[in-house]
Amino acid sequence: MRFLGNLLAAILGTIIALFLILFLFIGIAALVGDDDKIEVKNQSVLTLNLDGVIEDYVPKSDNPFDELLGTNDGKFELAQILNAIENAKTDDKIKGISIELLNTEAGISQMQAIRNKLLDFKTSGKFVTAYSDIYTQKSYYLSSVADSIFVNPVGMVEFSGLSTEKLYFKGFQEKYGVKMEVIRHGKYKSAMEGFISDKMSDANREQTLSFLNSIWGEILDDIALSRKKSVAELNEIADKLGTSSITLAVQNKMVDKALYADEYELKLKKLSGVAVDKDLERISLADYIESGKGQIISTAKDKIAVLYAQGEISYGKGDESYIGQESMMEALKKLREDKSVKAIVLRINSPGGSALASDLIWREIEITKKVKPIVVSMGDVAASGGYYIACNSNRIFAEPTTITGSIGVFGAIPNMSGLAGNMGINAEQVATNKGANYSAFEPLSTEFHDYIKGSIDEIYQTFIGHVAIGRNMTTAAVDSIGQGRVWTGKEAKEIGLVDELGGLNDAIAYTAKLVKLEKYKLTVYPRYEKDIKDAFSANPFMKAQENKMIEEIGLENYKMYKTIKSYQKMEGVQARLPFEIKIK
Repeated sequence: MRFLGNLLAAILGTIIALFLILFLFIGIAALVGDDDKIEVKNQSVLTLNLDGVIEDYVPKSDNPFDELLGTNDGKFELAQILNAIENAKTDDKIKGISIELLNTEAGISQMQAIRNKLLDFKTSGKFVTAYSDIYTQKSYYLSSVADSIFVNPVGMVEFSGLSTEKLYFKGFQEKYGVKMEVIRHGKYKSAMEGFISDKMSDANREQTLSFLNSIWGEILDDIALSRKKSVAELNEIADKLGTSSITLAVQNKMVDKALYADEYELKLKKLSGVAVDKDLERISLADYIESGKGQIISTAKDKIAVLYAQGEISYGKGDESYIGQESMMEALKKLREDKSVKAIVLRINSPGGSALASDLIWREIEITKKVKPIVVSMGDVAASGGYYIACNSNRIFAEPTTITGSIGVFGAIPNMSGLAGNMGINAEQVATNKGANYSAFEPLSTEFHDYIKGSIDEIYQTFIGHVAIGRNMTTAAVDSIGQGRVWTGKEAKEIGLVDELGGLNDAIAYTAKLVKLEKYKLTVYPRYEKDIKDAFSANPFMKAQENKMIEEIGLENYKMYKTIKSYQKMEGVQARLPFEIKIK
């Protein structure tokens, strides 16, 4: 037995040694590869291909394994995209931009920010064109900023308006005896509504239609201006499916011409001043950023910090995928003590989450605000807990299409008493005291329901109290626009939840004026340190498993799976966006 154990140990040791040697070779190869610097050649076309995940923040890790393992592959950081376009505007080697999108995992507010930056780029006199085999509504919205839009002759252009869908599980729960006990505050707080009803409530339908119309209106206004059409014309095209064929899309002037890729290449050569028999110099957005054009260089000593709050809010440390109060509080403390940092821009892209973690972050913002100003920039979503941590800042900026508000709270507890009864399972409890207790195998008691309801109501009152003080409103006024209702950034400005409409750069420019800085450089937080265990938890084999799941069940189903997993992790009272919002 000892011999067998020693043999297995030797084999395991050999495998580990080989694994480490492999990583050593990869590291050496990576270092050698660094000598191959990317060069931006004369008469280049910057190819805007965003077929990947766009996040507000893609933190750079000090851990060498992160780069070797490629944990950030396929991710674009929004600020880097905007900076690259800004640099290309004055780069003599860049003749123009070609937008070439198929599908992109970007939010509509991120798309609007990129689109606005492209509008600014066009003031340089350089060209912007667009080409694709397939335009989704989202990719068409961005591409519509181009001087000319081209499409494959047998391609597709989607343009039919916005819609959203919600599943209801009440009948399913009754049939199988497994249900979610949901306790909430706010008639619009439709989080978990699918577990307590078999159809959409009038209040939920009202708010959903309201924010969809608001976002659609923004999209139409932008497209109408670029394509020289009226909003009424665009709505008629959407109603009649006026882009259902490429012929119709061209006739309705939603695209300029149907071309094959080689024909489009010839157009780019002509626009760039390149002879037909010469090769067109292209540089991808990723390579342009890699060349150093993804940042704006500044030698100023004074700093404005951009603190990113990205993902769901959960009690704990936090990383680039979720907001934890520990990393946020640590960053705020460090920034308020750093004398070179004159102000903070808090960039929020979050549907909310843990009410406790949200309140702890709110408190740290209160402390920091007494030392230096904090200005909020809202991304695609800053709702519920996301709004909770924004409400006491000095000023709030939001994109017109930002999803915000949702001032409300809820609690959800799984109950399997029906399933247990159907299977002949009986649960007996023994307790030392008479306080309200809960068992997943017993029906929810009135006493426990009232206990949870009291806690939720108290947190709701705390929430609207914070908003009232932060926004200089009465609690009654906040309650009237609260109740869990969701608003777009444009709507939120009209009712006083937001101060100004604009993107991250607008918030930074305002902050610089606020602290009277003409020259400054940006520093970003939080900064995450991963240990080796964390690095190996994101190894290529895990990534391959995720990609395999997406391949087997499809991207949409995989996202649904991830959503269900996030619900399973919910602990305590939640200040969370009522539903998943997906706009195509």
